[in-house]
Amino acid sequence: MAQMRPITLLTLTLLLSLATAAKPELPIKKVLTLDAAKKIAAAAEAEATKRKATVVIVVVDDGGHLLLLERLDDTQVASVEVGIGKARTAAIFRRPSKVFEDQVRDGRVAALALPGATPLQSVRMLLMPLRLKVDAAARRTPR
Repeated sequence: MAQMRPITLLTLTLLLSLATAAKPELPIKKVLTLDAAKKIAAAAEAEATKRKATVVIVVVDDGGHLLLLERLDDTQVASVEVGIGKARTAAIFRRPSKVFEDQVRDGRVAALALPGATPLQSVRMLLMPLRLKVDAAARRTPR
């Protein structure tokens, strides 16, 4: 048993040194800040105002998690959940939600069963270099 101790200690030391030497490099992921989300929403609001559109502006991260939401005056309340769903769809599937609407329209009803998908066309979606999604969704009626 006394001879096993030095071998075990040597083995443990060797394993720890190998683990330290083989330390994996983790990738650096850029994220959307709240300040950037506010700037994106302000640009979307300016465009909606110019078009006299009532919209819900939704900014989500690359995982589809809500960062910012604005419901412009006179926008129907139902557009809030729809806008969140469309923005989340674009983020997690990495394509516009209109793709799924087109699939359903073209007869691929299985697209309706995709978890987390909202198969409705968005008014506007911006794909940012950081793979961030912005979805301004609602009805297009003038104020």
